[in-house]
Amino acid sequence: MDSLPPSAPQDSRFPTAVEQRVLTITREVLAELGAQHAISNLTPSASLERDLGLGSLERVELVSRLESDFAVSLPDQVAAAAETLKDLVVGLLQPGLRTAAVARALRLPPQEEQPRRETWGAADTATTLTEALIRHCEVAPERPHVYLHEEDDATRTISYGDLLREATAVARGLEARGLEHGRSVALMLPTSEDFFSCFFGILFAGGVPVPIYPPFRADQIEEYARRQSGILRNAEAQFLITFRRAEILGRLLRPGVPSLEAVLTPENFRRSKGNGSPGEAEDPTQAVRRARAFAFLNPSRTALIQYTSGSTGDPKGVVLSHSDLLTNIRASGAAMEVCPTDVGVSWLPLYHDMGLIASWLLCLCYGVPIAILSPLAFLRRPERWLWAIHFHRGTLSPGPNFAYELCAGKISDEALEGLDLSCWRNAFNGAEPVSPDTIDHFTERFAPYGFRREAMMPVYGLAESTVGLCLPPVGRGPLVDVIRRDRFENDGIAEPVLSGSPRAGSQTAGARSSASPLRFVSVGRAIKGHEVKIVDGQGQPVGERRQGRLLFRGPSTTSGYFRNPQATAASLHDGWWDSGDYAYRADGEIYITGRTKDVIIKGGRNIYPHEIEEV
Repeated sequence: MDSLPPSAPQDSRFPTAVEQRVLTITREVLAELGAQHAISNLTPSASLERDLGLGSLERVELVSRLESDFAVSLPDQVAAAAETLKDLVVGLLQPGLRTAAVARALRLPPQEEQPRRETWGAADTATTLTEALIRHCEVAPERPHVYLHEEDDATRTISYGDLLREATAVARGLEARGLEHGRSVALMLPTSEDFFSCFFGILFAGGVPVPIYPPFRADQIEEYARRQSGILRNAEAQFLITFRRAEILGRLLRPGVPSLEAVLTPENFRRSKGNGSPGEAEDPTQAVRRARAFAFLNPSRTALIQYTSGSTGDPKGVVLSHSDLLTNIRASGAAMEVCPTDVGVSWLPLYHDMGLIASWLLCLCYGVPIAILSPLAFLRRPERWLWAIHFHRGTLSPGPNFAYELCAGKISDEALEGLDLSCWRNAFNGAEPVSPDTIDHFTERFAPYGFRREAMMPVYGLAESTVGLCLPPVGRGPLVDVIRRDRFENDGIAEPVLSGSPRAGSQTAGARSSASPLRFVSVGRAIKGHEVKIVDGQGQPVGERRQGRLLFRGPSTTSGYFRNPQATAASLHDGWWDSGDYAYRADGEIYITGRTKDVIIKGGRNIYPHEIEEV
């Protein structure tokens, strides 16, 4: 039997799923024909005619059943020449049919089916994250929520009901340990089912999740503890939930974090027996009733503290309420044109706002499934991201610029055989400066695999705006502005280079000079209800195509940094939040040019760090 590409995300059932489905359908056909004796001969290598007694007409019926069940059309040559069931399986797994065949065999939700309209309103009408989850469970608790790609490349399906039941078990455990309402609980877990259940468990118990990145190496835990103690101290964390190997952190952190009462692991909550703990069957209605008893349905309550840095002595925790999160998710979802048949795919860290909010929580609120793999899985084999999009028929998937460059330059052609990215309609590129060269490289490399340049969406956001702030129109493709380098570096004026000018055109990093043009990529316009303005050093708005500091305001803007009034006052000016970025506006579009603290001034010229990095 033909196997799936070794680079493909593997469900533990992939090697046999299609084969088993073929055997099941063949058994049904034999039973209807009254050929009970042939069923005992039913194996993948059984001869269709000699062992199973399937003549020409019966073979036509079997092939017709397979095509209907798998929603594919087998080539005539495959249908006519097949001598065994294994031959038919190989035909179903050939490039072009493989995705649909695997999806049907595993009963994954195809893009065109299960439109999920019955829970669509949760994104628009829920007032808290916990209410959004409860509403999904009231309507369709068994609907798949997360397809979690685990370390062994197996895929675990987590339903809304699974998440609710485990989250309420965590909530009971935290309450039993005396979690005070409104107190923070640090969440230091890798990408895993435990992260999802503990995040919502903290919310259900009335606490505030504080995601922090887990240590990657056990031999560096002591150094890691010194770096993270600043966040835990600032957040006044009452508990830290982490994985078992990191429990030593409790002893290392307690001296520097007076508020920390205990270090817990997900196993602490799973050990609690009875009353609907994980692993026990529980009626969905009872689970929802239990969850409602826990839920604190107050939109203004703090739902998350997102720390923007943890390696300095002055960490800044962005305070985000349920209202902030849901407002930003709705506005971003409208700009993305999220629809009921979308499927998300993400490998971004869950402690990062783009992975946590713009990927997982956005999909949860809209009721669309999301495939999630770990950052380490992506970094070890970047093709896993693309294959996850392929197999799940992903439509919404984000990544930072470096991820697109990594895929364009580091994946072999052999690892991409059979890949189909034609389903990917919104490829979000954000979280760091977007390079027009990277967009070109990625598009050229993956156009033969169905990727369309129009799907690439350079975006801009920051934790202080919850996550999303500017997005371009869906389906337009990237808009690149080519400007005179000398005018911009000396005067901050983004003067366009006319098409056909000697200055126009792309330059390689090694060929850049004072005469070569600069290229910046538009990140679109501010999302609904939000505003952006560009100001000079005195805070006065600047004109079209003039660089200045980007300020913003809107209904999802943070109320400030947690227990850090000095940092809040330094960033908030007359209701406008200073992003810390330089930008200019042209024809209504926003172009980000760099961080204000990173731009180097040399001899009166502004030198931009991303260009130095590229050289």
